[in-house]
Amino acid sequence: MVLGDHQHFKGYTLFLCKMHETELFYLDKEFSAKFMQEMILVAEAVKNAFHAEKINYECLGNGDTHLHWHLYPRVSGDIGDYGNSGRGPVWWYPMEKMYDDSNRPTDEELELMKSALLREMKSLSES
Repeated sequence: MVLGDHQHFKGYTLFLCKMHETELFYLDKEFSAKFMQEMILVAEAVKNAFHAEKINYECLGNGDTHLHWHLYPRVSGDIGDYGNSGRGPVWWYPMEKMYDDSNRPTDEELELMKSALLREMKSLSES
């Protein structure tokens, strides 16, 4: 898992498959079950660390043909007035705003975010 370079959706995380494959159905059944369980754990840690009301999961693979999930922590009003009264998928938010340099965390902010996420991962792993 890695935190995304841009953080309009604070806590945006990428969950990368440890095995190079392009499709979930190409994974061995035992590996795919473990992969999904790990993703669920990471998603819960993201939710807890960044106080999300909802997590959006995206797995497309059109640009990078390696299995990976985008985990978007969502909170009310995070896309403003775009879409259906400010509610909807992340791609309703203008890409030029989502990927604006103002959404890049500073090194200090990134370290705080990493620490929060790792704390949650440890806590969930121990329970």
